[in-house]
Amino acid sequence: MEKPLFSDEFVTKLKSAQKIVFFSGAGISAESGIPTFRGTDGIWNKMKPEELASFAAFMKNPKLVWDWYQYRREIVHNTDPNPGHYAIAEMEKYFPQVTVVTQNVDNLHRRAGSTTIYELHGNIEKNYCINCRKRYDFINFPDSGSSPKCECGGLIRPDIVWFGEMLPDDQYSAAEKAAKDCDILFVIGTSAVVYPAAYIPLIAKDNRKYVVEINITETELSYRLDYSIPGKSGEVLPRVLELVKYIKT
Repeated sequence: MEKPLFSDEFVTKLKSAQKIVFFSGAGISAESGIPTFRGTDGIWNKMKPEELASFAAFMKNPKLVWDWYQYRREIVHNTDPNPGHYAIAEMEKYFPQVTVVTQNVDNLHRRAGSTTIYELHGNIEKNYCINCRKRYDFINFPDSGSSPKCECGGLIRPDIVWFGEMLPDDQYSAAEKAAKDCDILFVIGTSAVVYPAAYIPLIAKDNRKYVVEINITETELSYRLDYSIPGKSGEVLPRVLELVKYIKT
């Protein structure tokens, strides 16, 4: 007899669930073709993080850092959300509350149609002036031979959490609350080694929430969670969505 794709307990939890959180990491973006930081083909294997992703590096050589992020933006702009992103967005049709908490900066969840998103590490398509804090979001800056400057004269930087910087308090606090209040939290494509972001699924567990992992490999979190579904998020999540459609309609 063929083994069921999902456990009975998982199906039962989905039937009664009202509030769902998806905690996503680099794995779901990698399935869209965006290089990961820690995989064998990771971006940081080619560049030193401390030379590019810190405020000190930016102040030392703003043009170099800005060009690096322009290169990454180009990758993102030429990348589309994958079936995993779209499945998460479509879950909003079947649950009263669906929240995305992401460590990714690529904006793919928003492009896929998700509406409630907490970006723990920032958004590569957003920028601000380091002096007056004026926003410069979703702007395509021309290559002028130097890093862009605000009308006040200050340097404009990517709204990304760099090494040595704190996570945005409003995003983390909202993510923490969502983890405490949810019925099911899905951990999607993350190695679960980057803290404090990786505390989010642990907060859900500490509050006795049902935590499900979808990943191609086991992680440091796997043994602490309630249910693990091996596989690519772009393949597993559409199947979860089909199950949800069946049990919720």
